[in-house]
Amino acid sequence: MFIYLSKKIAIPNNTKLQSISWNNSYGWIACGGDGGLLKVLKLESQTDKNSKVRGLAAPSNLSMNQSLEGHTGSVSVIAWNEHHVKLTTSDEAGLIIVWTLFKGSWYEEMINNRNKSVVRDMQWNSDGQQICIIYEDGAVIVGSVDGNRIWGSELNTELAKVQWSPDNGIILFATLIGEVHIYDSLGTKIGRLNLVSPPSTAYNIVGLKWYNGCNGYVEEETYCLAIALDVGRIQLMRSEIDERPIHFLTNSTIAEVNWNHNGSLLAVACSMESDSDKPINCVQFYSSHGILVRQLKVPGKSLTSVTWEGSSLRVALAVDSFIYFANIRPDYKWGYYAETLVFTYLKPDVLDTCIVFWDIKSNIRKVKYILNVTAIRAFGDHCVIVNKTVNIDKTTWTLTVFNAIGTPLDSRTIDMEPLSLSISGNAVVAANESAIFFWQFKASKKLTALDLAQALTTSRKDKSERYVHIDDSPSGVGEGSQDPGNVLIRPTSDPITCLKANDRMLVVARESGIVQQYTLPRFSLDQRHQTNTIITKIAINCDSSRLSFIDPLGIMTFFDLHLKSGEVQPHFERKDVWDMCWADDNPELMALMEKTRMYVFKGTDPEEPILSSGYICQFNELMIRSALLDEIIQEPELPSKENILDLEIKSLRDTRELLEKVGIQDALSFVEDHAHPRLWRLLAEAALEKLDMDIAEKAFVRCEDYNGIQFVKRVSKLDSEAKQQAEIAAYQGKFEAAERLYLDMDRRDLAVNLRAKLGDWFRVVQLLKSGGGAGNDVMYTKAWNAIGDYYTDRLKWGSAVSYYLQSQNLEKLAECYYLLEDYTKLAELVDQIHDNEFLLVNIANKCASIGMCEDAVKALIKCNRIQEAVDTCIFLNHWTLAVDIAAEHDLKINIKSQLEATSKQLVQSGKILEAIELYRNANLLVDAARLIFKLARECGEVTSQAMQAKKLYVLGLYRDQILGSGPWRLPRH
Repeated sequence: MFIYLSKKIAIPNNTKLQSISWNNSYGWIACGGDGGLLKVLKLESQTDKNSKVRGLAAPSNLSMNQSLEGHTGSVSVIAWNEHHVKLTTSDEAGLIIVWTLFKGSWYEEMINNRNKSVVRDMQWNSDGQQICIIYEDGAVIVGSVDGNRIWGSELNTELAKVQWSPDNGIILFATLIGEVHIYDSLGTKIGRLNLVSPPSTAYNIVGLKWYNGCNGYVEEETYCLAIALDVGRIQLMRSEIDERPIHFLTNSTIAEVNWNHNGSLLAVACSMESDSDKPINCVQFYSSHGILVRQLKVPGKSLTSVTWEGSSLRVALAVDSFIYFANIRPDYKWGYYAETLVFTYLKPDVLDTCIVFWDIKSNIRKVKYILNVTAIRAFGDHCVIVNKTVNIDKTTWTLTVFNAIGTPLDSRTIDMEPLSLSISGNAVVAANESAIFFWQFKASKKLTALDLAQALTTSRKDKSERYVHIDDSPSGVGEGSQDPGNVLIRPTSDPITCLKANDRMLVVARESGIVQQYTLPRFSLDQRHQTNTIITKIAINCDSSRLSFIDPLGIMTFFDLHLKSGEVQPHFERKDVWDMCWADDNPELMALMEKTRMYVFKGTDPEEPILSSGYICQFNELMIRSALLDEIIQEPELPSKENILDLEIKSLRDTRELLEKVGIQDALSFVEDHAHPRLWRLLAEAALEKLDMDIAEKAFVRCEDYNGIQFVKRVSKLDSEAKQQAEIAAYQGKFEAAERLYLDMDRRDLAVNLRAKLGDWFRVVQLLKSGGGAGNDVMYTKAWNAIGDYYTDRLKWGSAVSYYLQSQNLEKLAECYYLLEDYTKLAELVDQIHDNEFLLVNIANKCASIGMCEDAVKALIKCNRIQEAVDTCIFLNHWTLAVDIAAEHDLKINIKSQLEATSKQLVQSGKILEAIELYRNANLLVDAARLIFKLARECGEVTSQAMQAKKLYVLGLYRDQILGSGPWRLPRH
């Protein structure tokens, strides 16, 4: 992350501020100070919908500046009730006032004055229904939002801070003697919190903050309870009974602490000793694991309070008689590749991290949920996502490579924490403080002949992954270990701070300022370069000739890798830089972000800055694509393309201006001086519009566009300027204009051909109908079929049928009728088919699959497939029809023998009822009766089945009497 001071507001009469609080939901800022000072402010950005300057880069003004009168003493405690839009304040005299908003202004709603002690702290619970007020003398009052007292208690100790638990079931009370007591929400004491106290006993608790989880948690079982002591010690806990808390020293005197909106950062307002007698005010930012992320020095004598904006993009600081605002550029987990933006966000009710793969071009989103995501990097066509898995015996990290649609392609699990991560076209590089993990992942693609040759010539000893210690000097001939044990246990005195990889090289920066350069994919150490700074971020230009560094203070410098001996590194330095990106097609072009300004450099010469707060995604074709991640993360489920900015650099803007206002010749001179393929293409397009074929051909040659050269030659041979203009309009994608030109010259046939090439068959039909005799049956048929295919691809079978009927496409009609389950019309198609054996067989198979035997036989007989018709009858148990077909076409087939063989097989397998049904379908009722009698005899042998045997005999006799044969004699039993 990066932070910088952005705005300062002075309080009238130099009144010293004591407290400040930012309403996270609506943006009001309440500040209290000496002499009863209480003001409510609100900052709003002045932007319109069409402006590209949004977010932190947009100018902000005070939309509210109201002074609230009622307090006489110094206002030291401020508490917002965001659910019910109320403000609660207290002064040093113990007066408590509840303010409410009415018609855009704040008014006094309730007053309470105990007149016995000073209010030390007040906190609303997470749902805004109850407030807990503590006094210095140990009195505790819990009241409701409507002003009623719920319960009160007198604790036998002096109190300092109070805090509700996220579920509102527990209240923590911090005392002036450095203890934290645990009570339930009804005032019953539960116990005492285990606080690791410093060796010195003289300390006070100045901060007690418990993140309530309203915006989700950064990881499972995260540290969310912070207890700060004025002597500079902070203890972080996962719950009030956490037996393994984190505690660390800030080397400062702490005034206040506050969590950001999702519990990932803890802001600490403090003062530090300096070489001079005056202390230095600063704000330190710690992660949820107690790691110092950033520190901001603040001018002034006394820093008393710090508060976060609702989205954690700004903090407000109470310093003397001023309010300082600082902008924050968070380290989002995101990446951009193949026109896809991947980013993460948290959901309050989901432990997993929500990952969004957003295809910007098609505006299609794909969402995945992965637990404990720690990092994302993207390059080319892939991105790598790291997630942590905590097991009982050890912790592992999984690196997974995804493509542009969010499909995982390959993964590896490692035992070291990837503090630094980078990805190139075919490799992932991760590192902790002492070891580097290099992994060549497998991407799903077709192997070319060159890839196959390389695979055959590569030594079998080469593996796709290896571990290398930072102090080793690999030569690329088999060094590196596949077993991380020996590498990871070796410490180093000069740890790794960051790294960056591309397809050619890997650059690793160390804490001493040494930069080690490796050649990829051999992974051999080439050089060690010495710099004079600690590097936190590295970027490599497109030809790997120059590096750019950013240090912890936001200072960016260049470093040339191809300097000859004796040459000095160019002196280049920019301050307050938090993002940078080299151009993909020009090693001299670079874009960087300084505070809320984007600068483009050609070499060391800057262009005019552009106001922006976007994160740079890509710099290509003289265009910079940036993403307003602040706005995207606020509404992650509905990202808007308005938050993706495409900015042109100055040379591209100047070329457009010359072409519009001056002329092609002057633009040609300018492009020759600032040669770039994008500028030549722009000049070629302008020359085509002017029908200046010579300059257009020259421009296409300079940008190596072979298709453009051939197009110019073809257009030059056309016999009229109108045709040339129409062809040029179509070439430039202006299809509506091209169509109008064709119609104006009464060449509707060319307009039809244009729309047919584009696949716009609906417009083709419109043109054919409006042109009278301009169309022909062939084009109509082609258009109807194409429109039918359009609806078929979208599973709209009913709409497709009407167009296939017009084109008489019987094959597609058969498919549609079958899918629509309109089997009557499917069977009727047989009479319409002539000389199409394949279609008849297809319809027969469809009819047979749904039991329409007669229609299937009809289709097969029509295409003279008599044997298949008989087989279909047999398969569907239509034996009589099979016999009739065989007799009619004089087939020498003994169908009865096939029937008896099938029946015998069924009887042997115990399926007598199926055999009876088979005979019944073949109208062989005597044979069916014999099987019924057989089954009846088997049942009669069992006494319990006598009634069933009787019924079977009656059924058999009934079958026999129908045929008139008999009589039958029943067995005596």
